[in-house]
Amino acid sequence: MSTATPTPARSTGTRPRVTPFSVGAVCAVLGLALLVLVAARWSPLMAADRAVATSLHRRAVTEPGIVHVNRILSDWVWDPWTMRVLIAVAVVALWWRGARLLAGWVAVTSLLSTLLQQGLKAAVGRERPQWPDPVDSAHYAAFPSGHAMTATVSCGLLLWLLHRHGAGAGPWWTALVVASVSVIGVGLTRLYLGVHWMSDVLGGWLLGAALVGFSIAGFVRHERRERTIPDHGPHRS
Repeated sequence: MSTATPTPARSTGTRPRVTPFSVGAVCAVLGLALLVLVAARWSPLMAADRAVATSLHRRAVTEPGIVHVNRILSDWVWDPWTMRVLIAVAVVALWWRGARLLAGWVAVTSLLSTLLQQGLKAAVGRERPQWPDPVDSAHYAAFPSGHAMTATVSCGLLLWLLHRHGAGAGPWWTALVVASVSVIGVGLTRLYLGVHWMSDVLGGWLLGAALVGFSIAGFVRHERRERTIPDHGPHRS
């Protein structure tokens, strides 16, 4: 009597699930690697930064109208304080609705972003591009870009809140497009205005994304832990 040869189980082909923590970890590793290269003044990176900055500045000095538009976008529309106001509105709304832990979590994440970027600026102490004919000016050290990092953190947190509260397809995709344009756009304006190096902006994006990823992962883990804690209720003798 013959027996059928068992066929090997087919692979389901499932891919590793992308989680906020994994995104944060990848961005953190890349951001820290970039930080080391900037701090070490790695010559290939410095040369690339200088080439990009010089090329954009040559265009900017011949296009005052575009410079004016970029300054409005950078100093008003996508300014870090504009982003912080949006976060403050979200925090107040969450607090008013009773989600006080979430409100505090978002507020603390935004505050950590500011402290982290200012601490890194002071630690790295990188000078901004210097031009004989500047089209704009900025204060403090260059790395990482505060505009890029604040926009990344603020837009990332706001998108997360929309997702948590079940935003419909229309509002979600609209918000995603607006957030993407804001994050990418503010970085490009800082480069065009000649107040940041390319690696400053990239560092702001990476470190901001890392902070958002870790913040979301931390909150989700806290929620799961709270759900698994049994509620024994009042003890009866």
